[in-house]
Amino acid sequence: MTMQIALQQHAIGRMMGMRSSAAPLRRTIELALEKEREVVVNFTGVEVTQSFVDELLGALILREGPGIMQRLILKGCSEQTRGIIKFVAADRSEQFTLATH
Repeated sequence: MTMQIALQQHAIGRMMGMRSSAAPLRRTIELALEKEREVVVNFTGVEVTQSFVDELLGALILREGPGIMQRLILKGCSEQTRGIIKFVAADRSEQFTLATH
């Protein structure tokens, strides 16, 4: 069974913007990935900042490599959220590649 993490359950209002609120959610994702092949991260009902996404997903990419994104299913992303995720993923993937080659 694929674990689902609904960000809205952890939000106060619609905006999730602080790195400090993303760190415990990232740890939840990391623990889920230890047990599951894939993890669903549901963004329905929330808007995020680049800082939040960088702490949530960028830190994972820096530690595990860009391939970790293949194991995450991102649902309910607004157009703006999708753009932020693409930017962070590309930036951190490039940093990971430069650091390991």
